[in-house]
This record gives sequence, C-alpha cells and structure tokens, in this order.
Amino acid sequence: MADISPAQQFIAAIPHAKALGLQLEEIGDSKAVISMPWAPHLVGDPATGVIAGGAVSALLDTCCGAAVMSHPGAKGTATLDLRIDYMRAATPGQRITARAECFHATRSVAFVRATAHDEDSGLPVATAQGAFTMEGNAKKPKVEGKPAKSEGTA
Repeated sequence: MADISPAQQFIAAIPHAKALGLQLEEIGDSKAVISMPWAPHLVGDPATGVIAGGAVSALLDTCCGAAVMSHPGAKGTATLDLRIDYMRAATPGQRITARAECFHATRSVAFVRATAHDEDSGLPVATAQGAFTMEGNAKKPKVEGKPAKSEGTA
C-alpha cells in the first residue's frame, strides 16, 4: 500500500471535500490540483444550472490548503485570509479544476495563489490569493532558489 501524504490525509479528513466530490489530481512541491465535478446538488441557480459560488470557494480554499500541506516541513494549516475574485459563471455540466501554489512561506505563514477553471482552461472561473498558517515549519524554508538560512538567523 502506498504512503499517504499529509496533504492527502488533510483532504480526506474534511467532510465537505467528500460532499463536494473533490478529487485530488496532483500534489507535491508546494502545488496542488483538485477538481470538483458538476452535480445537481451543487447548483446555486436551478434556472441556469450554474454551480454555487460557495462550492467554488470551498474548492479553492481546500486546494490552497493542500498546496501549503505539500510544502516541505508543513504539518498543519488553517486559512488566515482568502480573497476570491469571481470572473464568470462556470459552464453548467462541466468539472471545475483548481490549481494552487504556495509561492512563499515564512516560519508561520504561507502565501498562496490559485485559479479555478472549467473545461475552458484559458478563461478562469475564479482566482484566489490567501495567507495560511504554516504549522510545523521548524526552519526557514528555501524560497525562490535561495538557500534556507541556518537556525539562529532571522
């Protein structure tokens, strides 16, 4: 049996991830890709069949958290701040896929960007940027090609 990563355990432990049908597509190196299928119970407007914005928010938040969890040394996370900009309604009947990257981390805070799109990957449904707690990061991580600073330095 393959080892389950902390990020995979994180997603499996979230009840709403199961209710939304979230599927982990890719994980690793401070990045995550999670998809959510279109389903009738996720529709926010029955007249149009468009998935509710809250479901898209939960997808983006979960994907961002998974990206943080895949960062080296991360053992836990929680959302501190998350801004979501909705660009357009997702096409009814299409899967929505979120891609997130933890682009910077301090000893206690991770900064993440994400995009959600339906089958038209060139036109986002929504984008997100947020800050998340970074639990378990005992030493300053390597950031953008710079070596980690040794313990005892700021």
